[in-house]
Amino acid sequence: MKEILDYFLHLDDQLVVLVQNYGVWIYAILFLIIFCETGLVVTPFLPGDSLLFACGAVAHTANLNLWLCGILMFVAAVLGDICNYWIGRTSGGWMQRKFPRIVKPSHIEKTQEFFVKYGGKTIIIARFVPIVRTFAPFVAGTGKMCVRRFMSFNVIGAFIWVGSLIPVGYFFGSIPVIKENFELVVFGIIGFSLLPVVFAWIKERKKAK
Repeated sequence: MKEILDYFLHLDDQLVVLVQNYGVWIYAILFLIIFCETGLVVTPFLPGDSLLFACGAVAHTANLNLWLCGILMFVAAVLGDICNYWIGRTSGGWMQRKFPRIVKPSHIEKTQEFFVKYGGKTIIIARFVPIVRTFAPFVAGTGKMCVRRFMSFNVIGAFIWVGSLIPVGYFFGSIPVIKENFELVVFGIIGFSLLPVVFAWIKERKKAK
């Protein structure tokens, strides 16, 4: 577990090595990671936000085409949510009953709370919230959300998510203090992503009182 955490925290260094080792195949690897993180309900642990930021950051030093990377990550994010939606729509209830340890009820409940609070816009907001990002399309499919409505939120959310984090990584990733403290940046990205959850929790606490 410590090795996995260390790998994610030094994602910028690892990504440079992957680019050097795999060349053009790095695009397929990145595509697969983003697709699985958003499209498979069993892989919410994969890096999403930090990977997009790292892609932008290492574009200065590694042979990584920023535009191609951005387009592929956008397509992966859209297709991932579509896949997850249809998994939820066709077998969501069965998976929750059959694999409660994988499709955890606590994750489903947290995601459902987002839907109650934000409605269909949850698909957009969830892009920036780890765990919820993976379960939002699954819950939308289980709840039989209108396909056209889901797709509009899906495309908008993917565009904002990819279109913000990769450029931010590119423009700030070359700053020496950020390069030297990438671990803190990753924690900062995760912390920022969790802010909606924290605010919602504080609001519910106040309502309860």
